[in-house]
This record gives sequence, C-alpha cells and structure tokens, in this order.
Amino acid sequence: MIPFLKEQYGNPSSIHRYGRLAHKAVEKARKQIADLINADSSEILFTSGGTESNNTALFGIAKKYPQSRIITSSIEHDAILEPCKKLEKEGFDVIYLPVNKYGLVDPLILKKNLTKDTSLVSIMFGNNEVGTVEPIIDFTKICKDRNIIFHTDAVQAVGKIPINVKELGIDLLSISSHKIHGPKGIGALYIRKGISIDPVILGGGQENGLRSGTENVSNIVGFGKACELSRVNFFKNVSKMKELRDYISKKIILEIPEVTLNGHPETRLPNNIHLTFLGVNGEDLLIKLDENGIAASTGSACSVQIQKASHVLQAMGFSHEQITGSLRLTLGISNNLEEMNKTVEILKNVVAELRSVSPFKEKYSF
Repeated sequence: MIPFLKEQYGNPSSIHRYGRLAHKAVEKARKQIADLINADSSEILFTSGGTESNNTALFGIAKKYPQSRIITSSIEHDAILEPCKKLEKEGFDVIYLPVNKYGLVDPLILKKNLTKDTSLVSIMFGNNEVGTVEPIIDFTKICKDRNIIFHTDAVQAVGKIPINVKELGIDLLSISSHKIHGPKGIGALYIRKGISIDPVILGGGQENGLRSGTENVSNIVGFGKACELSRVNFFKNVSKMKELRDYISKKIILEIPEVTLNGHPETRLPNNIHLTFLGVNGEDLLIKLDENGIAASTGSACSVQIQKASHVLQAMGFSHEQITGSLRLTLGISNNLEEMNKTVEILKNVVAELRSVSPFKEKYSF
C-alpha cells in the first residue's frame, strides 16, 4: 500500500478498494490543478511533464489538420521547436515569428501571418531564458476571431503569473509539476472543452483515451498538492520573489560596471534575472559561481548538457559577445535577502577576476 494513500484513506481490504482510492486521489489532484488556472477538472490531461504536454498539443492538433499552417515564435523552448521541425518535414507550413529586443512577439505580425489554412498558434506565456511575458490575451483574441486554436507553453508562468484560462481565452496550456516545487516527471495539458485532439500515446485508453498508460499516482498527488499550495500562497510567494528580484537586479547593475538586464524590464516573470556581463565568458562565470555555491545557467536549464548559442538571444538581436557573456539567475520561494547580498558580493569578485584576464579589458571601463 502506498503510504500517502493509507494515511489519507485507511488500509484497503482488497485490490479493488485500492483502485478506487487511487482513482479518488487522482481526481482530487486533477481538481487542484484545474483550480490553479480556473479550469474544470475534466479539462486536465496528465502527462509526464512540459515536454510531453507541448508535444501532445502540437501533434494532437496536427493529426487532425494535416499539412496546415502552424505558427509559433522564434524564442520557444526546444519542446516546441523540435516538434515544429518534425512537422515541417511532414509537409506542414510552420512560421516562426520574430521578436523585438525585449523578446516580445508583435500581435500585428501574428495577425499578418494568419491564413485560412492556419490550424494552430503556439506562443509561450513566459520565456524560460529572459523571463519576458507575452501579451497572451492579444493573441487569443486574434485567434478567436479567425476560429484558430491557441496553445501556450506556460511551464515557466504557472504559479508565478495569474492565469485564468477562461478569461484569457486559452485553448491549450502546458504545465510542469517541478516548476512549482512538485515532483519531477509529471505534468498536465489543459484542453478547453470543445477542443478535440488526436491521442499521441495509444494503449489501454487511460485519460479518456487521450494518453494511455498506467497513471503515476504518487507523482500526480504530489503535483496536485503543489498546485494547491501555489494557489493558496500565490500572492505572498510572488510578492516575495518580485521584491528579491528587483533588489538583486538593481544592486548588481549599480555595483558592477558594464552589466545590462535582458528581457522586458517590467513585463517579466517575478523570479527571473537575465544579465549580460560584457567582457566575461558566461561558461567561465558559471564555473566560478558553482565553485562558490551559486547555481546559475547560461541558457535553458533543460538543455545544460548541450552547449550552444542561445537561440533566444540570437532572435533578440544580441551580438556573439553579448550572448557569450550572458547569465540567468532564477529565484525560488525559499530564497532570502541574505542570499541576495552574498550572491552580489561573489559576483563582484568573480566578474572582476575574469575581467582582469579578459581580452576585452581594454575595450570597456572595468
């Protein structure tokens, strides 16, 4: 007997009773997840995480509308871009919308690229690298006028940005548990009532036939609890992260020369800080910070084993020097002011050390 089921529901007398209890626990979690984004329980499909949710949305719609036009942005996560590349090879017309220097997609450019053959628009809610939050409601209004399905990868935004799928008019939305402090290996796809997608995983017909395979009950329950806690503590958590984000960002820019904050200065995720340290190699900076106990990233945290130039920064018009000198810091609900001050002091020392041997030290006023 799984301990959490025994604690909540008592000791079952049969396998049949265990099955009923597991089902009850799964459905409770489904409602907890739905409540976080103001959806109905029946609109929540469990997946293995954000990547599967994104793949299910793209391939699930593509199978219903063969060789149609799909529109996305040039700064999406690879969990969107890689499926789109595959769909291109299968004959789909995939359009990658440009962004401005802040990482924002212009709704007018989206509108100009819509055709009668467009089946799906997929634009992320908040960027995983620079933190820019997109004008989702503008996109959904444009799509609704043309009767086009709109999907958003909200993995970075759920639990950090207020999301009401009904008010925003979102058709499909991807969520990942571990981004809101739940267990890894579990996620969900919100599918608005009336939206029909073809299943990507076939088998025993679980999840109303949309995602076959035995449910990972323990992870689902953990995911549900994480969503409940995120909803209950939402304003307190977001307020704290914003306060710390703004404090450390201003302190870094004030105390370290030749540093810029990337992404939109205001319309951004509350826990994201993306900076460029001119004259410093980001990989060297990453190693030095790690030696001092600070976890950071030079790109997507989901692809840290693949060292490549950030496609997000390239799309935003960054030079090679700016890209290689960029760093992302991500805050969590457990961080505090003391850690912010310590991080700034370590950054000051490390950046100064690296710049002292930088080939660009004559170029800038370090």
